[in-house]
Amino acid sequence: MALGRWTLLLLLPVLRYRILAVELSSQNVQPVVQEFQNVELSCVISSTKSANPRIEWKKIGAKETSYVYYDSKMQGDWAKRATLHSRTSLMISNVTRADRGVYRCEVVAPDDTNIGAEININLTVHVKPVAPKCRVPQSVPVGKSATLHCQEKEGFPEPTYTWYRNSEPLPKDSKTSPKFVNSSFTVNSKTGTLTFSEVQKGDTGRYHCIASNNVGSAQCEEHEMEVYDLNIAGIVGGVLVVLTVLLLITVGICCAYRKGIFAANKQNGNSYKTPAKPDGVNYIRTDEEGDFRHKSSFVI
Repeated sequence: MALGRWTLLLLLPVLRYRILAVELSSQNVQPVVQEFQNVELSCVISSTKSANPRIEWKKIGAKETSYVYYDSKMQGDWAKRATLHSRTSLMISNVTRADRGVYRCEVVAPDDTNIGAEININLTVHVKPVAPKCRVPQSVPVGKSATLHCQEKEGFPEPTYTWYRNSEPLPKDSKTSPKFVNSSFTVNSKTGTLTFSEVQKGDTGRYHCIASNNVGSAQCEEHEMEVYDLNIAGIVGGVLVVLTVLLLITVGICCAYRKGIFAANKQNGNSYKTPAKPDGVNYIRTDEEGDFRHKSSFVI
């Protein structure tokens, strides 16, 4: 009996401290909401002695912390779409993806021994995907590889991708379906790529993909991909024709050189020749007069 009294006396300061300390709790510290809907960030004062404790809400960012509720009023953009609910909880309407993050509820109770308390609420906002961008090659020769791309950057959580050909969904691996036994493709549902190791004529068709998450889905426009036969005989024939033409031109040039056609053309070309001197005329060149012509009968 005496031991029980001593134990009570020892625990009394601790019990008194807990009774006089402000305490906070929350119904949900990890709320999840869809974009453009409303959400309540729960913050409840479990115990306090103060009649009018000071309440503050902050959004904790990686680089800076901003006030949401301070000095008994909403701050900035929050004044248009946020209110206090049940004295301390924060109600946000028309939530956007920019609202996701960590929010801190802080309560200061001057009459309590432990005057301050805080609790963090991590808000997650789910965003519906928008129409993804698809890249599909227009034409591919039979037997060649091909990759189709589908990408969407707005949805959260990150969407998964499903490819369709002629409005029919494609499996992740063509080998797993008897319907696509003649194809050789794989689909990466995380990256949105559809890869053919060797395309076949049966792979020709209209392709589109759908990006989806737990909020919704969106699809890209259809794109036509044509698979054509590679005309090997025609290509070889064209190469042979070009080689034959080049051979004939070379033979013709060689024959022209042998017959002297190019040499004759060179001799027949215009060239300057020094005029011949008439018989019986001698030239004496002087610096002042140039050429002085006289006949052989001229006598000094």
